[in-house]
Amino acid sequence: MSGIYIVGGGASGLFAAICAARRNKKVTVLEHKDKPGKKILATGNGKCNYTNLVQKEDCYRSSNPSFAREALRAFNVNATVDFFKEIGIYPLDRNGYLYPNSGQASSVLEVLLLEAARTGVTIECNAHVQKIDKGLSVYLEDRKYQADGIILAAGGKAAPAHGSDGSGLSIARELGHNILTPLPALVQLKSGAKYFKILSGVRTEAEVSLYIENQRKTSEKGEVLLAEYGLSGIPVMQISRYAAEALNRGSKVTVVLDFLPFLTKEELKEMLYYRLKRNVKETLEEAFLGLLNKKLAYAAIKESKLDPYYRIEDIKDSQLTILVNQLKEWKVTITDTHSFEHAQVMAGGIDTKEINPVTMESKLIKGLYFAGEIIDVDGTCGGYNLQWAWSSGHAAGTHI
Repeated sequence: MSGIYIVGGGASGLFAAICAARRNKKVTVLEHKDKPGKKILATGNGKCNYTNLVQKEDCYRSSNPSFAREALRAFNVNATVDFFKEIGIYPLDRNGYLYPNSGQASSVLEVLLLEAARTGVTIECNAHVQKIDKGLSVYLEDRKYQADGIILAAGGKAAPAHGSDGSGLSIARELGHNILTPLPALVQLKSGAKYFKILSGVRTEAEVSLYIENQRKTSEKGEVLLAEYGLSGIPVMQISRYAAEALNRGSKVTVVLDFLPFLTKEELKEMLYYRLKRNVKETLEEAFLGLLNKKLAYAAIKESKLDPYYRIEDIKDSQLTILVNQLKEWKVTITDTHSFEHAQVMAGGIDTKEINPVTMESKLIKGLYFAGEIIDVDGTCGGYNLQWAWSSGHAAGTHI
């Protein structure tokens, strides 16, 4: 049975299928889970942040940062909004982050499946593709299909419970494609520091700066979650790709936290002096009431080799300087990232040098295309990974 075969029924696979079917192609999606689109249901905490009105090139990471540009330009955020409005999704705008007005990720999946059915797409579930040959034959466990064209949209390795088990990468490798080391991205960072046992559960605003071999790489601001294993929260996840790459190379990785980014060191020191002098019976720990989480203040004082119960007359200027530096430049040695089970997306994948950036066609095998996370492109938090799924799926689906 000839036609277009799409390996993977996730966001990019379903989108590519619809785009190809709208051009009157005979399309079959081969999904190895029992239902398509399971990862879509988990996005945005079940609410599906399906794109973002703010589109910048640095929202998409890759070893070849300019690769995503063409596909994102050809099917941009406005085209995404129009497409989903057409099939039933009314956008809810939350500071540029777009969600379905229903507040349910299931709405996005359901309208995609309805449109796939309307355009005549066939979806086969529990379809385990074993290999693809250069003649565009697709081999399953008990059958073989001869394709006119194939889109490999099998995802990466992140969140394997939803179907991303890395099997598509193995298929691409067997076809001769170079695979850049798959690494967890948008993921938590681990540290062996003992104070995290005290700090576990603390949520606080902070500026998070990533240093690789003592050179500053990038920084983000936002709410940080301190956990027994180390660091989480959106700003931590945003920098995690670079941390994972550096750790994979064996480089030294350090995160520097500024827990009071709205104050300079001088302003913080002056504030602490004022608080302590205003009430000479106040302890050093009490001077942070209303300014910092109690557990964080306690840990900062202890890490500064000070006593939380010190009073103003016991504190030297040099000791207060050490405490201020601890809070403004808290250095955390990063030992690892959490695993793919906890990652929202994969960094790495099929080398973009071997893919046409306009059509998503393989430069090695005519008639073989790629879409989505399997390609070495990953977005930051905020709907960018789904936008890449729609844009790359559109490129592959319209050109195949």
